[in-house]
Amino acid sequence: MNWILRFVPADKRALLELAIRITSSLDSAAERKAVAEYGVTMLADGKVTVGEWAKFGSKLGVLKGRH
Repeated sequence: MNWILRFVPADKRALLELAIRITSSLDSAAERKAVAEYGVTMLADGKVTVGEWAKFGSKLGVLKGRH
């Protein structure tokens, strides 16, 4: 993957690296795909609600409920 990133402009490379790091904790390709698809849908109108951010964070496993 790193060799491909060399051909990507620096600003886009940084975004791809961020996306890879954010999703690296997910266990399966299906989980990564679900998060990516939700993220694209969430950002489609250019506005993100608090609830959408919470759902996105939950899908990533970074937001947890009270224990």
